[in-house]
Amino acid sequence: MNIYVGNLSYQTTEDELKAAFEAYGKVDTARTIVDKYTNQSKGFGFVEMPDKAEAQAAIAGLDGKDLGGRSIKVNEARPKTEGGGRSGGGYGGGGGGRGGRSW
Repeated sequence: MNIYVGNLSYQTTEDELKAAFEAYGKVDTARTIVDKYTNQSKGFGFVEMPDKAEAQAAIAGLDGKDLGGRSIKVNEARPKTEGGGRSGGGYGGGGGGRGGRSW
């Protein structure tokens, strides 16, 4: 199960995140999300736990708890939406010609 973890301290490491969730069961991955330009944490991350019951216990046990001096928000991650980019767009053709005016 993929778990969203919000309101993380910008100093929270992936190892600290993983350790918090391992108290509830096996953790496959724990990632903090960083800005690709500044390489600074965005204050949230994701944890992947293979056992759904353990993952739900972790969500119930950690939501609202203190991690790194902040009260974290923990819930099941929503699946990514398809596309995600801008729709339509481009430079449309249209428009008429530039004919002369008759006065």
